[in-house]
Amino acid sequence: MKVLVISHMYPSAFNEVSGIFVHQQVRELIKQGCEVKVVSPVPWSPFPIKHFNAKWQAYAELPPLEKWDGVEVYHPRYIVFPRSYLFEYSGYFLYQGLKRVVGNVATLFDFDLIHAHVALPAGFAAMLLKQGCKKPLVVTIHGMDLLRTVHRNIHCKKALSKVFAQADRIVTVSTKLKNIAESELGYSEKITVINNGTASDRLVFRETGLDELATKCLGHNKTILSVSSLIAQKGVGYNLRAMAQLVEKHPNLKYVIVGDGPELNNLQALVSDLKLNRHVEFLGRLSHELAMNQMAKADVFSMPSWNEGFGVVYIEAMAFGKPVIACQGEGIEDVVKDGNTGLLVRPKDVDSLASALDFLLSKPEEAHAIGERGKMLVLGNYTWEINVAKTIKVYEEVLNHWVNRSLS
Repeated sequence: MKVLVISHMYPSAFNEVSGIFVHQQVRELIKQGCEVKVVSPVPWSPFPIKHFNAKWQAYAELPPLEKWDGVEVYHPRYIVFPRSYLFEYSGYFLYQGLKRVVGNVATLFDFDLIHAHVALPAGFAAMLLKQGCKKPLVVTIHGMDLLRTVHRNIHCKKALSKVFAQADRIVTVSTKLKNIAESELGYSEKITVINNGTASDRLVFRETGLDELATKCLGHNKTILSVSSLIAQKGVGYNLRAMAQLVEKHPNLKYVIVGDGPELNNLQALVSDLKLNRHVEFLGRLSHELAMNQMAKADVFSMPSWNEGFGVVYIEAMAFGKPVIACQGEGIEDVVKDGNTGLLVRPKDVDSLASALDFLLSKPEEAHAIGERGKMLVLGNYTWEINVAKTIKVYEEVLNHWVNRSLS
């Protein structure tokens, strides 16, 4: 089976962790017998735009074609406006940028179907491609389409509705997203939930033994970790405020923050205001491998994020046997069951979060048991091998329906 993947989120020399979950799925698709080419458009940054800042310079320097971890990735350019201006037309702009590249790819790679990640802009562009190349379309919704874009304006909602109408199958990465899609856009008969996965064979996986965790709780450093973009909704500020309630009881508590983003300066100022400088370390954006190394060393993973479609990083933490803290009502509730495979707290609630952290830090036996149950659940049900087996089944169903419809 030959699959053309279209995703504006994909790792590159510019950003090694952007869309890493899309790449991990692609790599597993190849391992399970599919042939895959990836088209990952990037913003057009001609002179003088490319000199505005380092980001635009990096866009300009990305090659038209690169191999990323053995995968061929094409980087056509398309027009992007600042602050998501005219975002409702972004799918059309993306289509104009990639249609010639896809045409060239198709002459050597006669793909069977298109798999687009996110409805706007990639899914909309893929919908227009479908009309020309007459190939079926699968679209995966990761969150933003249904958590923000559908509410941006009526034109964005209409664009999303067109994608849902024209796609042969819609995949959502959580039940929460499926429910929102059905409520806002309909097309429930087309929607399939396939949760994201994590690697099952990562060599850095290791168990934190109960004796080690207990020793830490008796006086050595206890480490909380979060790995995310530093934006408000990830809840890093709430972790800091919760820590301020805990450092007297847990004087050796440490919070390691992996990630970068627009909230960095505000978070650093909050650390100073709360007098937590001795307890908090900002590591910046790390490669996926280095971030996972930090995961292996942590005691608790806490990301009290709201408006979260799924959150791959939670199941990555669980695969390491780490007890995780997430928010109620988010996509990760498909996996995290409160008190069993993790803890769920009220969104934007410092006291609820502080109580959950204190429980895990004060009761190492319970924390270890929660982590182990989470690990067994994830490694048995939420790996990329399982995700891709389900995805290939969707491909086969779509192709069979496509062929039968053509014959009738």
